[in-house]
Amino acid sequence: MTIFSKLRILKSMKILCIHATAGAGHQKAAEALCDALRRHTGHDAQIVDALDDTSPAFKKSYKDSYVFLITKIPKIWSVFFVLTDLGCLQSLVRFIRKIYNHANARKLEEFLIAEKFDVIISCHFLSAEVASRLKREGTITSRLITVITDFDVHHLWLADRTDHYAVASEWTKARLESFGVPSEKITVTGIPVHEKFNGPLDKKVIRRKLGLDEHAFTVLIATGSFGIGPIKDILSKLNDIQVIVICGHNESLYEELSRTATARVKVFKLVDNMEEMMAASDAMVTKPGGLSTSEALARNLPMIFFSAIPGQEQGNVRVLAQYGIGVVPRSSDHIAETLKRWRENGSEYQDQCQKMRQLAHPQAAMDVVKLISP
Repeated sequence: MTIFSKLRILKSMKILCIHATAGAGHQKAAEALCDALRRHTGHDAQIVDALDDTSPAFKKSYKDSYVFLITKIPKIWSVFFVLTDLGCLQSLVRFIRKIYNHANARKLEEFLIAEKFDVIISCHFLSAEVASRLKREGTITSRLITVITDFDVHHLWLADRTDHYAVASEWTKARLESFGVPSEKITVTGIPVHEKFNGPLDKKVIRRKLGLDEHAFTVLIATGSFGIGPIKDILSKLNDIQVIVICGHNESLYEELSRTATARVKVFKLVDNMEEMMAASDAMVTKPGGLSTSEALARNLPMIFFSAIPGQEQGNVRVLAQYGIGVVPRSSDHIAETLKRWRENGSEYQDQCQKMRQLAHPQAAMDVVKLISP
C-alpha cells in the first residue's frame, strides 16, 4: 500500500494551509501543501492568506513596509531583523507581537475559532503566533504545524503551542534545538515545493517551446517576485551564453530588457511555469529565497546568488554554504567567469549537482502532509 492510499483511508480532517503575502515564498509553500492534500488525501483542505483577515490598514502596511524596507533601505531592515532575533529581547518581542497581532488580526482569530480546523499548517510566523495564542487560551484545539520557509531560522518563527515544526535541513533543525525546541517536535522535510518540480521534463522539447537553441549552455536569471538586482550589468557580461530572464513584478525592467532582447536572451514577466524555465536551464543566477532555492534543488539546478536580502536571504546563503551549495560572486564579472567555467569544466559543475542532490527534498510537501496525524 502506497503512502498516498494510506493517507486516503485516514479519517477525513479539516485542514487549513495558511500564509501571508509578504514575499511570494510563503504563499508558494502553502499552495504546494494544499495541492498535495487535495491530490493525494481525502482531507478537506483550504488555503488562506492571513492578511486577508486583518484590518485593511494593517494588510497594506504589512506588505508595503516590507517591500519598501528590503528594496529602498535594506540596512534598516537588517538592523530590525537582527534586533528582533536577539535572545535577550525575546520576552519583549513576544509581548509586542501579541498585542500588535491581536489588535489587527481579530477577524483572523474569529475565523480560526469559528471554523474549528483539525489541523492548521502555517507557512508564516504571523499566523503561527495567532494560532498558538488561541491554543494557549483554549479557544481552539487545532493541531498546529509550522513550516519554516527558509534554511535559517529567526526567533519570530517560534510559537510555544506549535505541535510540530517542518524544516529545511539538519542545520535548520539544530538551530531550532538551540532555541530550546525539543528534537522530537522537529522533522527535516525540506521546504515544500509543488510536485510539478519533481516530474521528468525534456530539456530539448522545452527549449524548442521557448524558442531557445536546444544545444546551448543556458542560464536562468531569476530576480525574485520584486524584480530587483543588477540584472542589466549581469547580462552585459554574458555575451556568449544563452539566457532566460524572469523580471517578476518589475514592469520597467521587463520593458527595458524586452527592447534590447536578442535570440540569445529571452525575457519574461512573472511566470507560472518556473518548472519549465528551470528544466530548460543548466544553471541559475538567483536571489536566494527559501522557495526558489528549494525549487532549484528539486530540479538539480546549480545556483549563483546575488542581491541577497539582509537577514533571511543572507541566512539562506550561509546555510547552503555549509553544504557546499551555491556561489556568492564578488561581481558581475565573477558571475560570468563562474558560468563559463561550469560550461567548460564538467567535473566542477557535476560536483555542484551532486551536493545539491544530497540536500534536495523534492517530496517535501508529502513529507509535511505525513505530519498531520500526531
